[in-house]
Amino acid sequence: MAITRSNSALDVVFEAGRTFFHQNLDTMRKAQAKRRVYCATYYELSVLSDRDLIDLGIPRSSIKRLAMEAAYGC
Repeated sequence: MAITRSNSALDVVFEAGRTFFHQNLDTMRKAQAKRRVYCATYYELSVLSDRDLIDLGIPRSSIKRLAMEAAYGC
């Protein structure tokens, strides 16, 4: 006797779980990418000398805000 696959309730639940997992995985990847942009921007600006920051017109106290804007668009 051949085993046939039916679209049982359990299959529907498994498929919903896979869909939910992949949606959350995509959300986590996007969040991680934004965090990488934030960290890179923050680091690159924080290692500049005060003179370099003045030349760019950036006060040292604005580095965190600028990194947030670069990554998250806030």
